[in-house]
Amino acid sequence: MEAEQLLKNYAAGIRDFTGVNLSEANLREANLKGAILDKAILDGANLSHANLAQTSFVGADLNGADLSDANLSGSNLTGAILDGAILDGATLDGANLSQADLTVAKLIETNLTEAELQQASLIAANLNGADLSGADLTVADLSQANLSEADLNQANLSGANLEGANIEGTILDENV
Repeated sequence: MEAEQLLKNYAAGIRDFTGVNLSEANLREANLKGAILDKAILDGANLSHANLAQTSFVGADLNGADLSDANLSGSNLTGAILDGAILDGATLDGANLSQADLTVAKLIETNLTEAELQQASLIAANLNGADLSGADLTVADLSQANLSEADLNQANLSGANLEGANIEGTILDENV
């Protein structure tokens, strides 16, 4: 499916795009709020500045996708593959990223407040200045991640792997 056709279908009220192939698609500034893109192939897609709030990406392939400054508030990205994705400045507050693969992803100054990141892979991810306050990082792999200046206040880091992570200037509360 081409990006233009997806946008026309969305405008016509269609929301379920499960399994659609939109590799390298340009959906910059698109409004796909509440769409279902489970198991969709969006590797290398440009979704920067898009409104993707409450959108479902369960098991979707977003390898290398550009989601910078996108609104993903309350979205479900359980098991999504975001290896090398760019999420700088994105809003993911309350999003579910459990078991997501965010290896070497860029999440600079990303809003991840109250996000679910249980068992997520954030190996070598760049979370410089990210807001992870209240996030659930239970058993998440943050090895080699850059957490400098990140806010981890009230975050749950039970069983998280922080081996080799840069935590310089990280905001932690006394419960950690």
